[in-house]
Order: sequence, then C-alpha cells, then structure tokens
Amino acid sequence: MSPATLLVLELALAFYNVGTIWAHEVDIFRSWRLIDRAVFHRVQQVHWRKLPYWIFAPVGLALAGAIALVWVHPAGSPWWGIWGCLGFQLASLVLTAVLWGPWQAALSRDERAADSPHLARILATHWIRTLLINASAFVALLWTLQSLTADR
Repeated sequence: MSPATLLVLELALAFYNVGTIWAHEVDIFRSWRLIDRAVFHRVQQVHWRKLPYWIFAPVGLALAGAIALVWVHPAGSPWWGIWGCLGFQLASLVLTAVLWGPWQAALSRDERAADSPHLARILATHWIRTLLINASAFVALLWTLQSLTADR
C-alpha cells in the first residue's frame, strides 16, 4: 500500500470516528438521561454489545494507521500532521482509559441509573473527547490536502 493510500484511509477512518463521537455527544449519552431506571442497564448492555463493531474496530484501525504513518508517510509530510494525528488519538484513548471508561463502568453498576453522578460527569466532560477526535480528523484532512497538492 502506498503512503498516500494509507493517509487517505486514515482520513476516512478519522471522519468515520468523527461521526460516531458526535452521535455519542449529542444523542446517545444525552438520551440516557431520559431512560427509565427499570430498563436503563438493559439499554446500556445492548449499547455495549454493539461497540466492538462500530466503535472499537474503527478506532483501533485508525490508531494502527496513525502509528504506521509515523514510519510510512508521503514524502514531505509535515511533522504536525504525523504527530498531531497520532497525538490527538492517543490523548483521547488515555483520557478514555482514565476517565470515561471507568465512569461508564461505574454507571453500569449504579442503581441510580440516569440520575447517577457518573452520567453527569460523562455529560459534563465528553466534549473533550469529541474535540480530540475532531482535532485528529482535522489534522488528517489538512495533512492529506497538503500531501495531495504537493504531488501535483
């Protein structure tokens, strides 16, 4: 696979991830506030069963692509593109492991369901993850545009 093709695939995955993070930001997590306590954890379980396919796999592929692009990138790639794309993704993953992941796990055990302070924390801070995923995609877009126009 050529470095340019790898970069374009990374760009496609980055914008797929933008779509899914915005779905979580403006709809999924906020809709959880409306779910009755009796079915709240069932809705969460169904949500979690879907994540490996529509979230974890694309995020993993995007991370693998960003790592690969450190070594295999189009000639003349800017350092801010290489490290910005990877750095924003890593920051999102680290913060997910430290904050949002544990809060979601705690929420899944909290009998207060939609009234849980864990959900309140997620809603109050999830914009940070949304920003990081968007920043990674924006960097990938600028990098791709610069690389493709440099080839002309």
